[in-house]
Amino acid sequence: MDKFFSVADIDDLDSVVREALSLKANPYNWRELGKNKTLGLVFLNPSLRTRLSTQKAAMSLGMDVMVINMDKEGWALETRDGVIMNGTTVEHIREAAAVMGEYCDILGLRSFPSLKDKVADYTEELFNKFVKFCGVPVVSLESATRHPLQSLTDLITITEHKKVAKPKVVLAWAPHVKALPQAVPNSFSEWMCKAQEQNLVDFTIAHPLGYDLSEEFTSGAYLTNNLDDALAKADFVYVKNWSSYRDYGQVYPVEGDWLITNEKLGLTNDAKVMHCLPVRRDLELSSEILDGPNSLVIKEAGNRVWAAQVVLKRMLENLKK
Repeated sequence: MDKFFSVADIDDLDSVVREALSLKANPYNWRELGKNKTLGLVFLNPSLRTRLSTQKAAMSLGMDVMVINMDKEGWALETRDGVIMNGTTVEHIREAAAVMGEYCDILGLRSFPSLKDKVADYTEELFNKFVKFCGVPVVSLESATRHPLQSLTDLITITEHKKVAKPKVVLAWAPHVKALPQAVPNSFSEWMCKAQEQNLVDFTIAHPLGYDLSEEFTSGAYLTNNLDDALAKADFVYVKNWSSYRDYGQVYPVEGDWLITNEKLGLTNDAKVMHCLPVRRDLELSSEILDGPNSLVIKEAGNRVWAAQVVLKRMLENLKK
């Protein structure tokens, strides 16, 4: 593996999940693999779980880790080619990424979308140019359209806690006070659709009118605008807000109650409830759910380590070849 950007970079989902869970059981068995190797983590946006879990995963594999918050500590980057840099940007991504590749054996990059220009965001220019010019394997720590480490984590968590061979998994839109990216729901949908193809889950997406995700991420999912219909007999409910894809970045008034509470949970098969965090209590998800026995959000966050560790392990093994 020399790039981890989407579910397309994983052939057998069950195999990677089983490998991640084996690392969870024995996290330090592969320390020699990362000895004298350096992971560089490049953040253009805030991070808590992604930063700490990926650092921990790398250290458990014996790697050294360097972190740079480019939005605060680095130069303003130019990504466009053929421009005279006489504005606010100071360094071109060609040089910046190449230099980072000189210092590190593997790089991770985190950046958010603008939510203003759909075409620019969905072409993933920043991530793709970073991959092109750095010259080393790259892990997406979240991009404009996807968050694959989170989605791998979610599949690990579902596998670990499922009570039936093929659980019903529901992605449920939730309210928020501002426009949020589609990256997490896009990625979760993409991974669950592939998991459904491999007969691992049944997947449903519930959202209000106007909040359809791009079809490239939802092919094969059952889509509904009725939350109660979606929750019926669900085994897992993944709660997440996102803004409109069609009218890019817009937020519409929503009819009905989309907050998951214990009352709504009564429609499910005693479903476990998931959220990538951070979560706004009693807006996105009720406190009674978050503090109750059905919440998996902390265990899910803990599994971020093993998702990162299995990806880094595979990249290190590839470097040894």
